[in-house]
Amino acid sequence: MIKKILIANRGEIACRVIRTARKLGIKTVAVYSDADREAMHVKMADEAVHIGPAPSSQSYIVIDKILDAIRKTGADAVHPGYGFLSENAVFAEALDKEGITFVGPPVGAIQAMGDKITSKKLAAEAGVSTVPGYMGLIADAEEAVKISNEIGYPVMIKASAGGGGKGMRIAWNAEEAREGFQSSKNEAKNSFGDDRIFIEKFVTEPRHIEIQVLGDKHGNVLYLGERECSIQRRNQKVVEEAPSPFLDEATRRAMGEQAVALAKAVGYHSAGTVEFIVDGKRNFYFLEMNTRLQVEHPVTELITGLDLVEQMIRVANGEQLAFGQKEVKLNGWAMESRLYAEDPYRSFLPSIGRLTRYRPPVEGYREDGTIVRNDTGVFEGGEISMYYDPMIAKLCTWAPSRPEAIEAMANALDNFEVEGIGHNLPFLSAVMAHPRFYSGNITTAFIAEEWPEGFGGVEPSAEQSRLLASVAAFAQFVEESRKTRISGTMANHPRKLGSDYVAVGGKFFWPLTMSVEAGCASIVYDDGIEQVVTSDWLPGMSHGTFMVSGQSFGVKIAKVQAGWRLRFRGIDQVFQVMTPRIYELSRHMPVKKAADTSKQLLCPMPGVITQVMVKEGDMVEAGQALATVEAMKMENVLKAEKKATIKSVKVEAGQSLAVDEVIMEFE
Repeated sequence: MIKKILIANRGEIACRVIRTARKLGIKTVAVYSDADREAMHVKMADEAVHIGPAPSSQSYIVIDKILDAIRKTGADAVHPGYGFLSENAVFAEALDKEGITFVGPPVGAIQAMGDKITSKKLAAEAGVSTVPGYMGLIADAEEAVKISNEIGYPVMIKASAGGGGKGMRIAWNAEEAREGFQSSKNEAKNSFGDDRIFIEKFVTEPRHIEIQVLGDKHGNVLYLGERECSIQRRNQKVVEEAPSPFLDEATRRAMGEQAVALAKAVGYHSAGTVEFIVDGKRNFYFLEMNTRLQVEHPVTELITGLDLVEQMIRVANGEQLAFGQKEVKLNGWAMESRLYAEDPYRSFLPSIGRLTRYRPPVEGYREDGTIVRNDTGVFEGGEISMYYDPMIAKLCTWAPSRPEAIEAMANALDNFEVEGIGHNLPFLSAVMAHPRFYSGNITTAFIAEEWPEGFGGVEPSAEQSRLLASVAAFAQFVEESRKTRISGTMANHPRKLGSDYVAVGGKFFWPLTMSVEAGCASIVYDDGIEQVVTSDWLPGMSHGTFMVSGQSFGVKIAKVQAGWRLRFRGIDQVFQVMTPRIYELSRHMPVKKAADTSKQLLCPMPGVITQVMVKEGDMVEAGQALATVEAMKMENVLKAEKKATIKSVKVEAGQSLAVDEVIMEFE
């Protein structure tokens, strides 16, 4: 029996494994780099071992350092989590030689399925339908262009090793194939130490749907339903759900049976995922098999009631699965939103820094019959590093139906407070509120199609604006009431007040009359609509639950010079509450113009300049690559927006830059 597990990983997945191991009475060992000395997984584990500098290439993926930590602590098993060494056959072999139990699949399955080129060949031999493509080794960019031309555009350029969206590019023409090949190789080498690339046909109008499989060492393999992972950005999953709103029972069964057949063909045991691409007619094609636990496994756990980490540990112990395929029942609907340290208002570029505020919604069962779960590896006051994946947390909700699960997620996002860094909470809220997402009519192109110019925030509807105006008016009254009590100038401040105001936010302005009695505000608008507002919010609180005409809403609220900054359902807007006279005068105030940075290339994120492609005096064309910046294991190519001459270059390769530092200037 396993007595002590070393988790060869970090962040939320390390914390996730520790929780289950603790439940099973198994001791845990964490490993950590210089950047993770104060990390949550280090604090949670029974023991912790330092394994090197911050870059993962010098710590988390150095096999000898992991083996040394195992010897020091006497761990008898290793759970690899996902990423890093989780699909590294050399690592699994090294553990076997040391007599250490690997909480994962056999080495042969990792070798066969972990390599995407080999896995596609084996899948075809097993009768699994595959996407047309070129599985051989590709020597250089010119050969990549030739192959892409033969397959026919668009094509997907992918790293043979790894996953998580790293080393993946879509090319729609020869120029993009040439550029994408080199970028994919660079990312693959930096992330996985393996720069092999393959190319396949990119299926248009695709949905990314994957099957969770689970097998034991006694030949039993079954599938646990599917996950819909079509909401992606740059091939990185953002929102996942289970089951899929698109599959019917016949397709689900066919995909599941193919996934099981493939797993059996390679002697698979432990948890794994077979990924498919599905077109609009429910034709499905094998993409790859991930021989590890997936990031999005919680949604499967929520609809099946199974703990997949527990099942992995039991399988590693040699136990048979305690249930069969007929016992697997899918119950209700689950959503997962990946909270990333990425600024959606700056093209989702990585953001690093200290979490000055981190308050996730309360986990567990709710009175309305829904469930909230938050898998995380960070804490308030902790730091988001530039060295690792930008994920902060995985927020999950469960409900009896898909609409209820979406509403539960929208509410949970409204009640999630994160400050100090850029993050994608507003964007996740926008996805939940989008009619197309709500209908289930989604593809992997959803984000690119719905926000082609990038995410600029959510414009409130008139109904939402009125609701926020009521919140702002209520907050204004509470603050003014607090001031009178503190100053003592109005000790007998009346409990009932009637006043005329104008609430202004964005393009909307709302003339209203507000009367307050015993903490309950009655707000009547000039069109006759009345809203009654109550809340336990007090000045200084960054979040409040507001009951507006019988409905409860979580709103992030902050006092700013111009009024009240309110954030709700992806909306981020400042509302001013003023007298009608002040409102009239305010319309004559001049608007301050933003600084002109049109002749500068600014660093869009904290990162390292890996390459500068131009020099002073060069003429550049629109779309021409100027420099590359690497941050959080992703390579970002910065291109010219228009034809110009380079006036000066301020940086050189290898230099670390902060956000908005000047890279070069144009004449």
